[in-house]
Amino acid sequence: MSAESQLNDVRAPVPPPPPMRVSLPVSLPYFTYLLIGLTILIYVFQLFLSNSQGGLDWLTALGARSNPWIRAGEIWRFITPVFLHASPPHLLFNMYALFVLGTGLEQTFGHFRFICLYFLGAFSGNVLSFIFAGDYGYSVGASTAVFGLVAAEGIFLLQNRRLFGRQVRRGLRNIIFIVAINLFIGLTPGIDNWGHIGGLLGGLIFTSFAGPHFAVIGEGSVFRLADQRGFRSVLLGAAVVVMIFGVLAFWGMTSG
Repeated sequence: MSAESQLNDVRAPVPPPPPMRVSLPVSLPYFTYLLIGLTILIYVFQLFLSNSQGGLDWLTALGARSNPWIRAGEIWRFITPVFLHASPPHLLFNMYALFVLGTGLEQTFGHFRFICLYFLGAFSGNVLSFIFAGDYGYSVGASTAVFGLVAAEGIFLLQNRRLFGRQVRRGLRNIIFIVAINLFIGLTPGIDNWGHIGGLLGGLIFTSFAGPHFAVIGEGSVFRLADQRGFRSVLLGAAVVVMIFGVLAFWGMTSG
């Protein structure tokens, strides 16, 4: 055996290349924190006005989803209920859900797309509530927008399933379970389930068109994630939601 052959026999095996690591975009979710702070501040004003005006909550009176007032032309009530709450537990539950879901989604979706998602969920939820919940009573709360965030999380995982691998099934199962439990709880009198369903639909439609769709690009050992959807996709997704639920709102306002 030659010396060269002996050298090849004792040569150490070549180690495998290190695993490729690509991280999702990360940015400070300051709009999530701003929404939480603003919503809490508005609830403090609700309590203050109720205590100073003999129990009358002027903010709820002026901003809740109330069908007769919407038909009278107060269309801001399709959005303003997202900032109003009926009780401290109602507020705390929604703000906790916003914190848990919003921080991650805003980091991944970006600030502008996240804000669009939040208010489109609120709008679509209040429109469906307006159509189906009836003219008696009113509704308030950020749960319409929160359900939009839940739907967005599911669609995002589904559209980026190649990136997340086995995590997708587990994540989707958790989301379906959360939605099913909350819709079941929503059968309790006094809970606006139509608003929840509308928020889900709004978040689902918007994210289907405008949610981040990442591709891994790069050469050698340098890789990065590139979002295949840009500003036009966000505008398209927002336009589709506004058109669908805007038509429903117009129909409800003119047919009642």
